[in-house]
Amino acid sequence: MLAIFTNEQFMIDSDQITKKLRKILPTVTVPGRYTGGEYNQIRKNWDEVELRVGLIFPEIYDLGMSNLGLMVLYDLINRSPRYLAERAFVPWIDMEDAMRTAGLPLYSLESKRPLIDFDVLAFSLPYESLYTNFLNALDLSEVPLYSSDRDDSHPLVIAGGHSTFNPEPIAPFLDAVVIGEGEEIILEILDTLAGLPDRARKSRKLNSLSALGGVYVPAFYQPNYRADGTFSHLRRNNTAAPEIILKRIIGKLPPPPLNPIVPYVDTVHNRAPLEIMRGCTRGCRFCHAGIVTRPVRERSKEEILAAMEALIPNTGYSEIGLLSLSSSDYTQIIPLIKAINERFSGQNINISLPSLRIESVSVDLMDALAGKRRSGFTLAPEAATERLRAIINKPISDQQLLDTAREIYSRGWHTIKLYFMIGHPSETQEDVQAIADLSKRVLAVGKEESGNKAKVHTSVSTFVPKPHTPFQWVGVASRDDIQDKIDLLQNEVRGKGLKLNWNAPKETHFEAWLSRGDRRLSTVIYHAWANGARFDAWQEHFDFDTWLQAFDEAGLDPDFYSTRERAEDEDFPWDHINIGVKKSFLLQDYHLSQEGKTRPDCRDECFACGILPAYNALRHEYPGELWLCPEVSRLIKKS
Repeated sequence: MLAIFTNEQFMIDSDQITKKLRKILPTVTVPGRYTGGEYNQIRKNWDEVELRVGLIFPEIYDLGMSNLGLMVLYDLINRSPRYLAERAFVPWIDMEDAMRTAGLPLYSLESKRPLIDFDVLAFSLPYESLYTNFLNALDLSEVPLYSSDRDDSHPLVIAGGHSTFNPEPIAPFLDAVVIGEGEEIILEILDTLAGLPDRARKSRKLNSLSALGGVYVPAFYQPNYRADGTFSHLRRNNTAAPEIILKRIIGKLPPPPLNPIVPYVDTVHNRAPLEIMRGCTRGCRFCHAGIVTRPVRERSKEEILAAMEALIPNTGYSEIGLLSLSSSDYTQIIPLIKAINERFSGQNINISLPSLRIESVSVDLMDALAGKRRSGFTLAPEAATERLRAIINKPISDQQLLDTAREIYSRGWHTIKLYFMIGHPSETQEDVQAIADLSKRVLAVGKEESGNKAKVHTSVSTFVPKPHTPFQWVGVASRDDIQDKIDLLQNEVRGKGLKLNWNAPKETHFEAWLSRGDRRLSTVIYHAWANGARFDAWQEHFDFDTWLQAFDEAGLDPDFYSTRERAEDEDFPWDHINIGVKKSFLLQDYHLSQEGKTRPDCRDECFACGILPAYNALRHEYPGELWLCPEVSRLIKKS
């Protein structure tokens, strides 16, 4: 069991924290993670603002500083003269040990204030493997872990991010959850809190926040379960709380941060990020992000170019990441790349397109990218047989992939990275063997174009069913089944020019537990953390047995949350979260997958998923081509 700090240990100010850091930092790895003071950091006067927000990404600095959502909120909050935002990240193992030994609380990088001094602690939770780090951050801050144990004197603890579209596994730890996009709601939350009387009770704060669209206050809802252990419904214990929480979206992408902080240390992405598009119309049935970020909204080519003009001198970066779920689906991608080439010619600026779809990677796009750095080109077929690609709604042919690979190799790229999943519904050993066969066929094409310089790096992850997707009814494959498929690939994907990466079956089941868990899993998460779990996304620190022990201590069956197939009429713990896409639409799409039928890109034909009626009023505020979907009046009913 971890030792919890005492109040006496934490009676500490920023000067004392700075003194302790001078002694500690020379003894830990990468001390630059903990210093702050980077280029473009914003530090406001603590006493001249109404509210103070601690923005916390519960990972190490090296990873958290590459998170675009954190940058956006930091920029937005600090633009307001009424509020300030400061950053915090969880310390690496050696730094945590040193902090606990020295009685040093988790602090903000800007002012070195203890996080417990802030009015709001806002956590970014993009994926479930951060949950024990989230608890560790609270403990290091001497903030009680459970919302019910926090009183009026504690900061409000809120969270957002893609994992919170099913907030139930961590609901007891949170005062409020932001469902959806945070750019507008974060300021509404702060305005609401600032408008309350000084020393307002926590209960009044939560009541006020619950009235805001897109804010879920877990304490106002009590889960109920059936005799067989399945979820039944949420009972509201506050009738003023909404029965259904509709996710927040913004009608138009806000101006991008033009002065992002430039870290002192290497981060996972050493580049300036620039979001060019949000959402996806493709409808891959396994993809959580593509569903929950609907509708698609694009940034104009002119705004992107103007942002680049500012980002390059403001950061000194020589690489700009043009970010979206599928950058090659941006409608003006080729004119944009050509305009970038013309405007920034001679400046040695590299363009990164991290996400490209095979069917939208054209010869023209590759020609437009000519002359850029050629470290590797990534394609994600996800499955290696056309039958399985139809089931997951990624209908590309083998020949399309091979033709695209040839065009890539012929233009000077020597390495193609292929991303596949195993464990798809109805997958056979023949489908898995096809991953090896297709990898070898791509390499053969590469050798024809590039000789022995050609390489193929095949990365294989395991399918995990996610909430709010057509596959949310599917059970995850057993650990033995996953291991058999990995063994096959290890034997087959080998030889000169071939490289294979994979993730362990235990990691897959861990993710599956938390993705579709109910509120009872909060007890499992707590026990896992108390028994030492943290940095669960890191293979060297993930301890499967610790999690099995936590399930045992909580009296829950892990397979109930992973391998169990859900009944089509089952009520889900996340059904009170309305992402705008109807559950009936997802079930219909699940049935199509079972028939091996595909659904085309919906930017040309609307299949009535529900997103447009859900945001009809907002849609009419932004007519034309800003949203890549038809007007509501053009809905084509498919159900």
